[in-house]
Amino acid sequence: FLFLFSPLFFQRGSDELNMYGSSPNSMTANGSDSKKQRLDESPPSRVLHIRKLPNEVSETEVIALGLPFGKVTNILMLKGKNQAFLELGTEEAAITMVNYYTAVTPQVRNTPVFIQYSNHKELKTDSALNQRAQAVLQAVSAVQDGSSPSSDPGVLDLAPPPSPVLRIIIDNMFYPVTLDVLQQIFSKFGTVMKIITFTKNNQFQALLQFSDPVNAQQAKLSLDGQNIYNSCCTLRIDFSKLVNLNVKYNNDKSRDYTRPDLPTGDGESANKDHSLLGAISPLSAAAAAAAAAGRVALSGSGVSGVLLASNLNEEMVTPQSLFTLFGVYGDVQRVKILYNKKDSALIQLSDGNQAQLAMSHLNGQKVFGKVMRVTLSKHQTVALPREGLDDQLLTKDFSGSPLHRFKKPGSKNFQNIFPPSATLHLSNIRDGVGEEDLRLLFSNSGGTVKAFKFFQDRKMSLIQMSSVEEAIQALMDLHNYDMGGNHHLKVSFSKSTI
Repeated sequence: FLFLFSPLFFQRGSDELNMYGSSPNSMTANGSDSKKQRLDESPPSRVLHIRKLPNEVSETEVIALGLPFGKVTNILMLKGKNQAFLELGTEEAAITMVNYYTAVTPQVRNTPVFIQYSNHKELKTDSALNQRAQAVLQAVSAVQDGSSPSSDPGVLDLAPPPSPVLRIIIDNMFYPVTLDVLQQIFSKFGTVMKIITFTKNNQFQALLQFSDPVNAQQAKLSLDGQNIYNSCCTLRIDFSKLVNLNVKYNNDKSRDYTRPDLPTGDGESANKDHSLLGAISPLSAAAAAAAAAGRVALSGSGVSGVLLASNLNEEMVTPQSLFTLFGVYGDVQRVKILYNKKDSALIQLSDGNQAQLAMSHLNGQKVFGKVMRVTLSKHQTVALPREGLDDQLLTKDFSGSPLHRFKKPGSKNFQNIFPPSATLHLSNIRDGVGEEDLRLLFSNSGGTVKAFKFFQDRKMSLIQMSSVEEAIQALMDLHNYDMGGNHHLKVSFSKSTI
């Protein structure tokens, strides 16, 4: 399993120390409430409480957890308690960070740590007690802003980064690590321009160039020493002496993302397998996410991207509803309900890895009252009918659809791939739309709404239906529902409960 998506040691509620309290309104009014607060979920806050930190952890390592998500504005280390508070510049950055680390176990020195919202809305720190942390923060901020730190940079090794190019060595390489996997992991920290991979001294290595040296520094701080897969494929990262990479070919060994026109070289196909394990095909970015979700073995090469779904409710099912449901796990290109067997359909996804991911999540789910069976089809593609021959509209081409969730490499949709569940995550909610409106909308799709919860900004919420089947139906009916004012509701399965 990719460490980037392993289950998070994520808990809410707080055993924070009141003596480091912030503004008075951030704490509960009396002592008896504070225990209750501990059991309830803390609302989002731009202050995050980090626990279970390893001994001797440095401020830099804690700050590095927050760097990819935005400006870190304050830090308080509680060394004796292996805890820290990290304040981000905005609540939005903190929400993004918590959501990301819900899918990705945060690790410091290869040790999983717990991250949750703090009860404090801001950190008020005693500058005398916290001087070192402030100096570190200043140095990091200066590097982030590209200026020179006014404090003594000797506090930590954060001189301005020497190069936008990182040299990456992968130890314990039991699984192949492809260029797409590297791009997927490193693009979290900034724009990846170029990658060259090679084997030297029997070790797989890569040179990776960011658009900005500061992004390279953030990636190095966060990823050096981390494992890509569970307990193997360890990243060892240094700055390269090169400041610019010269990529001649776009293939599975090298790529210049700024120049898609480059040849593949040697007349080789760009997807030929050069990995150490010849039996396993290179993972595409989407497949990295699939393996990452930890539910799909790395697929064998040449797996078809076409699925056969059977035992469907032929009165209810349409190409559009299958497009929406299977689209949670991959970009559906075409759907064909079989003319002579209308309880079966072929669904073509972008590649075999997306197809396997969809199959692993959807086979055996109840849809419109019937248990759906999903298997890999022997077809390589879904053929479109000749002009004028599909009078029942059983086949639909979705290849140009704007609703594909995984078109953008590194899209955060890759982190939000969860099995069907009774709780749905709603986003892009229009201003002024309240809880009652959404409860009504979702009960009209034929289900019972059991619970509802807005996120702080009210643009996102969780809604819990009384069964997984009801949630599947609501997702098929209401994903991309037009709320007016150019707001289309986005619906996906959530791993949370309310």
